[in-house]
Amino acid sequence: MPRRMPPAAPRRRLSTLLGLLLLLAAAPACSEEPAPPRPGAPAAGPPVESPFWVDPQSAAARQVAAWEAAGRNADAEVLRRIADRPTALWAAGDDPGPGIRRAVAGARAAGRTMVLTAYDIPYRDCGQRPAGGAKDARAYRGWIGAVADAIGAAKALVVLEPDAVAHTVDGCTSTDHHAERYRLLSEAVDRLKRNPNTKVYLDAGAPDRIREPAELVAPLRQAGLERADGFAVNVSGFRSDADARAYGAEISKAAKNAHFVIDTGRNGDGPPPGDDARARCNPPGRSLGRPPTDRTDDPLVDAYLWVKRPGDSDGTCRGGPSAGAWWPDYALGLARRAKE
Repeated sequence: MPRRMPPAAPRRRLSTLLGLLLLLAAAPACSEEPAPPRPGAPAAGPPVESPFWVDPQSAAARQVAAWEAAGRNADAEVLRRIADRPTALWAAGDDPGPGIRRAVAGARAAGRTMVLTAYDIPYRDCGQRPAGGAKDARAYRGWIGAVADAIGAAKALVVLEPDAVAHTVDGCTSTDHHAERYRLLSEAVDRLKRNPNTKVYLDAGAPDRIREPAELVAPLRQAGLERADGFAVNVSGFRSDADARAYGAEISKAAKNAHFVIDTGRNGDGPPPGDDARARCNPPGRSLGRPPTDRTDDPLVDAYLWVKRPGDSDGTCRGGPSAGAWWPDYALGLARRAKE
């Protein structure tokens, strides 16, 4: 017997069904909570609480693009732990203006604050060859003026002259140059603070370089600390957050509760074994530290920053390129060991 077919659906039921389909087609897509990141996945970008600018043309960002083009997608994804974070632009060389103006334009468009390291004091690096820095006081005054002019009214945080004060305390810089150095630093603070939105932090070394932090207070004052926004510690260093905070707090206590910032770019695993300059030069087994932010939960600490750009070499030790040059393999090692 042939199978009986069901009766035709009533016209009213068909009309209702068509109406529901049309409503579904016109409705916006359902909003869902994003899936949680997989364990160990690199962060997608800077933390939302960070006010600092991420340079889309940084060496790390260019390396990510190059590795993606070469099919090294896994390595590129790991390196985004650096490329997608804000790092300091180092102002050095005879003409700092063009690089700073590019960063100012990018930071302004993004509504962020540019982080800058001013690094051109005469007799830099203890005056040893090949020492950089301005050739004399007159040249430095012109250089810092060019830096300040390029920043203008933009929002900027400037870490002023890493090691410049510390080297007058540890004996690395000749006493013949101390008075001039303090005077130049003090003038630099004043020139930068004439900008309406520039914050200035004088570098104050690190706990593995200065054994008695209180000895820095008088030199920092001569260098203009009381007119600056504070000081910076652990620049290019590997000391833990706890060590850096304790060191900074000791200086602060003797300096009328001055605030400070901490370089956390490479301190995720703390200091390397050993306590000499070689131990601190491109040490293996290190990792990225706390991401840059101004939310520190410490009333004295204004920000955690990546001042020394993770992946920039400390020098030709351990097979690295010259100091300050980008070293992708070292950067990848730092990023792989980072604790998310």
